Amino acid sequence: MVEIEARLDELRTMGLRRRIRLVSGPQGPHVLLDGKPVLLLCSDNFLGLADHAKVRKAAADAAVRWGAGAGASRLASGTMTVHRRLEERLAEFAGLASALLFGSGYLANIGAIAALARPGDVVFCDEYAHASIVDGCRLSGADAFVYGHCDIEHLRWGIGDAGGRGALIATEGVFSATGGVAPLDELAELAERRGLRLLVDDANGLGTFGPGGRGACAEAGIEADVITGSLGHAFGSCGGFVACDRQMASYLVNSAHTLECSGALPPPAVAAARAALDELARRPDRIARLGANAAALRGELRGLGFDVGDSRTQIIVLRLGDVALAAEIRDRALEQGIFVQAAGADLRLTALASHREEELRAAARTLAHLSRAAGFEPRARGLTVLDPAPGLFDHEAPARRAA
Repeated sequence: MVEIEARLDELRTMGLRRRIRLVSGPQGPHVLLDGKPVLLLCSDNFLGLADHAKVRKAAADAAVRWGAGAGASRLASGTMTVHRRLEERLAEFAGLASALLFGSGYLANIGAIAALARPGDVVFCDEYAHASIVDGCRLSGADAFVYGHCDIEHLRWGIGDAGGRGALIATEGVFSATGGVAPLDELAELAERRGLRLLVDDANGLGTFGPGGRGACAEAGIEADVITGSLGHAFGSCGGFVACDRQMASYLVNSAHTLECSGALPPPAVAAARAALDELARRPDRIARLGANAAALRGELRGLGFDVGDSRTQIIVLRLGDVALAAEIRDRALEQGIFVQAAGADLRLTALASHREEELRAAARTLAHLSRAAGFEPRARGLTVLDPAPGLFDHEAPARRAA
């Protein structure tokens, strides 16, 4: 039995104990956090649409027209006209024939992976894959081969070692752990040649990256078998989806437990996401503004000596190499009115389209000052390798071995 108090004490000692912080008012580049105004640098509201007037109005109108909730799961009576309309828009946006709405991006990944892989199969998973991909692999009962981050040669070796049991390659398009982008052209070519399906979780790329914000697959010029995404990031709402061909969509309707056993998204959330898509089509300059803000923040941090890894997007990870140090700098930054997230031994920052470049540059300088005050000299101690969290999988069979 888990000793809860002892475990909490252990997390506190390690600097890993978390707590929920309260934001008052709408999401924006600045928020009231626990009653104090702060610059928000850890939000997924990338395009600033969560509090956009047209998005909010669409949600309010939908509540009046269709009600506050869907009342049932998708496979019972929970699929309404508003859901189908958004699915059609999302399929078109992702460049695939069909789309299915799920309760969250997490549920979309778990449902799709568990439906596409079975005990005895092997899922090939990038070592920095999102936790929802990890959990999908576990729930599928398949073996998981964790290949080195974006390491095509290691993946190729793992596929050969699996002896024909491979079912699926699963990766993020834009990695939430680094802000870097997967080598999707090489992954797609390898998947096709070896007869594997390719699943790309593009929660952080759809709406923010690639031509028209259509994500990492569009940027790479490839078509994945399955693209999963989130409505709670660039589209300012909540929920998730799977985009795929029509046959795959029919299969997931019949096989994805997270679709069958979860309540359908509330109509206001669905309508808000659709309005966000409309706004993105009307104002594609938001994507350019997001890119410019991210480049300004990333460039300032790099110029101050921080290691920002291979980030090419709005997600920027400062590699500090020490859990306690990351927590200390996070707390000191909050005292200075800058809200950043500690992710283990790193600080994870996100730029928004609604930020101003000058405030992002100023925040970078403040973080550098606070880091040096805490005893961390970016130029002297920046790391070049982001170690994966231990225990990513309970099992790694075939085990990850040196190629």
